[in-house]
Amino acid sequence: MKKLSGILMMSVLGAGLVMGGCSNSASSGTSKTASGSNKSASNEEVKVSVVLKALNSEYWKLVQRGAMDAGKKDGVTVEVMGPSAETDVQKQVTLIQDQITNNVNALVVAPSQPATVLNVLQQANRNKIPVILADTDANYANKVSFVGTGNLVAGQEGGKYMANKLHKGDKVAIIRGALGDKTHDDRSNGAEKALKAAGINVVTIQPADSDRAKAMNVMQNILQSNPKIKAVFVTSEDMALGALRAVQSKNSKVKVVGFDGTSEGLNSIKAGGLDAEVAQDPYKIGYMAVDAAVKAIHGKSVDKRIDSGANVITKENVDESLSKIKQYVGN
Repeated sequence: MKKLSGILMMSVLGAGLVMGGCSNSASSGTSKTASGSNKSASNEEVKVSVVLKALNSEYWKLVQRGAMDAGKKDGVTVEVMGPSAETDVQKQVTLIQDQITNNVNALVVAPSQPATVLNVLQQANRNKIPVILADTDANYANKVSFVGTGNLVAGQEGGKYMANKLHKGDKVAIIRGALGDKTHDDRSNGAEKALKAAGINVVTIQPADSDRAKAMNVMQNILQSNPKIKAVFVTSEDMALGALRAVQSKNSKVKVVGFDGTSEGLNSIKAGGLDAEVAQDPYKIGYMAVDAAVKAIHGKSVDKRIDSGANVITKENVDESLSKIKQYVGN
C-alpha cells in the first residue's frame, strides 16, 4: 500500500502533488462529506461514496482531499470514509455494504485485502452500482476502472535515476516487500530492468516484508556480504529508512533510493539522508477515481486502467513537494 512535484492533474486548485505509497494505519473512522458548489440539475442527487483503507494517515488524507476536490469540481456529493486502521478489514467490508444498502450512485474502494471485498462488490454489481478501484487493484471483473500507480514503470524510473548516479559495472542491491506481493514485484522488477539495461550489476534482491526494522537488518547483512555495493533501491519508504539507518551506522556512502514520498522520507532527503524517492500521487488517485465514477454514472467512457503517475523526488525539488503536502494536510 503501502510521492511529488508537478504530478497533480489540473484541478480547481491548479496544484500538483506527490506522495507515499501505501501508508501507515489511520486512527479515525469518521466520514468526511463534500458537496459540489456548482451542481447542475443532472447532478443534484448524485452521491459518490469513497471507502478507503483508513482515514488519518498522511497518505489517505491526500487521497481524501483529492476525492473531495473532484466532487466539488463535478458538482456531486462525495462522502469519504474508512476504518480506524488498515488492518480492520471486516470494518471496511461493513462500510462498503452500508453504502450499497444506501443505494449510492457509485462506489470508489481502496481494498485493504482485495480477495475479502469481492463478495460485497458483486452485490454492488447486482444493484447496478458502478465500482472504481483506487490505489489497490482487485480481481473484480465488473469494475469500471482501476486508478493507481503504475508500479512497474515507477520502479523503472527509480532504477534509471540510480543508474545515472553510478558507473557501468557498479554493484547495487534491491530491498523489496514480501515475495509474491504484486506491488513490490512490479517495483523491484522495474528497477532491476532499468539498472541492468544501464550496465549496473544487481548483486542481490532481498525481501524485508515492508518492515523498517527488518530492512535495517537485511541492509546490515548486505553491507557485510557485499562491501563494494554503491547503492540500494528499496521498494517502500519505511524499508528505505530502515536501510538508511544501517548505512549510517556503518558510516557508509551507499546511496539509498526509496519509494513512496511521504513527509518523513522527503524530510530525510532534505536533510541529506535518503538520496531520492520515487513518489506516488495519492491526491491524484482520489481526484481521478471520483472523476471516473462521475463519468460512469453518466454513461461516459472510462479507461479500464488509469495511471496516476509517479515522480522522482531529489534534494533539488523536495521543498516544493513538502510545501504541497503541507498545503493539503498541514504539518
